[in-house]
Amino acid sequence: MMSRPNPVYYTPGHEDFRQAVRRFTEQEIAPYANEWEEAESFPRTLYEKAGALGLLGLGFPAEYGGTPDVDAFHHLIASEELARAGSGGVAASLMSHSIGAPPIMHAGSAALKERVLPDIIAGRRISALAITEPGGGSDVAALKTIARRDGDDYLIDGEKIFITSGIRADYFTVAVRTNPEVRGAGGLSLILVERDTPGFSRTPLQKMGWWASDTAHLRFDGCRVPASNLIGEEGKGFQLIMRNFNLERFTLASSAYGFAKVCYEDALSWARDRHTFGQRLVDHQVVRHKLVDMGMRIQSTRAFLEDVAWRLGDRGQQGPELVAMLCMLKNHATQTTQFCADAAVQTLGGMGYMRGTRVERIYRDVKVNMIGGGAEEVMKDLAARQLDY
Repeated sequence: MMSRPNPVYYTPGHEDFRQAVRRFTEQEIAPYANEWEEAESFPRTLYEKAGALGLLGLGFPAEYGGTPDVDAFHHLIASEELARAGSGGVAASLMSHSIGAPPIMHAGSAALKERVLPDIIAGRRISALAITEPGGGSDVAALKTIARRDGDDYLIDGEKIFITSGIRADYFTVAVRTNPEVRGAGGLSLILVERDTPGFSRTPLQKMGWWASDTAHLRFDGCRVPASNLIGEEGKGFQLIMRNFNLERFTLASSAYGFAKVCYEDALSWARDRHTFGQRLVDHQVVRHKLVDMGMRIQSTRAFLEDVAWRLGDRGQQGPELVAMLCMLKNHATQTTQFCADAAVQTLGGMGYMRGTRVERIYRDVKVNMIGGGAEEVMKDLAARQLDY
């Protein structure tokens, strides 16, 4: 098998976890992935199954049902193995808590954490993150949704868009401007909004890819939320958002790597079985070279991922250079997926264009990986600034 994990980085515990997530993906997701894509949804029971496996608790404290003794390699493995089902939409919505719940864990009050984290980690409730607005996405400091203090509550007015799990989520970690007088990052805060809050509405969005992931436009019209739902301090939300981005970009890159491997595996299998002009596809030099080009990019992405995963650990390097590496890693990994998805569909020919194949689903999902978590162009500019270019 090409692109084997580097044994230097992995423990027996990592490999046990890999096998557990692989079995879960093969038994609980892969057989139904196409059906769920066509239905543009998947059963809520999948969250509870993932919770029982411990998949939703990675990095969360044990007192809330989490599994705290994990590292970046566990997140890499989880993303890589979930990608084997060939459904970015299922993986994105199933794991939307990984961007929605960490701010609560890091900065929420003890009462807030005790109230919401156990149900999220167990899969009984779904968590989402709401930052992007119709007027802008990557420029977080410019967001316009307002939360005004009114006694013991906040009144929220504004909109969010492209929110993963935006229809089905129970808890929304929402970026708001609590001090309209302060421009830029200093006036931002995070507030937990619950799905049935009066004045809060959601509209589903239709997308090019990630069909199984419900994505929504959110509206807040005088939405009244208890002040106790504030996550952290007023005006400190930007720092929490930036902290969140590091793991989000790493897991997006890990997923992209996993999807690229799926494309390679399916293209290779097809090329070995399909015959044209009296010989197998793989016996044609042009096809072999295409597979080598895919393999070259996958190998380099794996090495980059594992190096960054090590640096994310306590022994690794932190600071601006790591942020720059995460930006470059995300771009490199998603470009690898783009190349491999295109090459796989081309290799499968007409079958690659048919709905129901893994490579067709991945091909549809390519662009969202290059936009979500920070668009490619923004990642380049952020990396340059971190490296003081």
